[in-house]
Amino acid sequence: MEKVRCDWANGNELEAKYHDEEWGTAEHTDQKLFEMLILESMQAGLSWSTILKKRETLTKAYDQFDYVKIAEYTQEKIDSLLADPGIIRNKLKVNAAINNAKVFMEIQVEHGSFDQFIWSYVDHKPIKNRWKNIKEVPASTELSDKISKDLKKKGFKFLGTTTVYAFMQATGMVDDHLAYCFKCQEDLGVRQK
Repeated sequence: MEKVRCDWANGNELEAKYHDEEWGTAEHTDQKLFEMLILESMQAGLSWSTILKKRETLTKAYDQFDYVKIAEYTQEKIDSLLADPGIIRNKLKVNAAINNAKVFMEIQVEHGSFDQFIWSYVDHKPIKNRWKNIKEVPASTELSDKISKDLKKKGFKFLGTTTVYAFMQATGMVDDHLAYCFKCQEDLGVRQK
């Protein structure tokens, strides 16, 4: 029997793999958290499917999302990124990635890790929602509003409340797998036939 997934993950194999292996899984590695911040900020105004298709190229172009390297990008590197047809060639988003790498490291110094900082918003435990259908899932919440405002105050760019909520979902801070999804069912200890 085929796995029953959240509605959004039935479009193609890339979406299904991402849904099954990453989305909604609690992530605590700073490197991965930074990658998801960048990917979610790149997605603004585009489909997630577009980002997944370009993910491999983005990973190579942005030095495996090594925030130390990205923080040091020169104008020459920026120009090469803007000339790369395999990535999102939006000058504001490219510059935001560099800016966000610098702010990310400042938060690491201040809080010990970005993980400690960001997960403190959910008391270091995932918020587990049990939505019955996709229409119930919010695009943003009061909490994502607050986190977005706080991140902007710290200097982050391209992290509005909708992007922040998508980041929270992606990194498992919020578990929005729908009630009938096999991931939710597994979490509840129910085996699908």
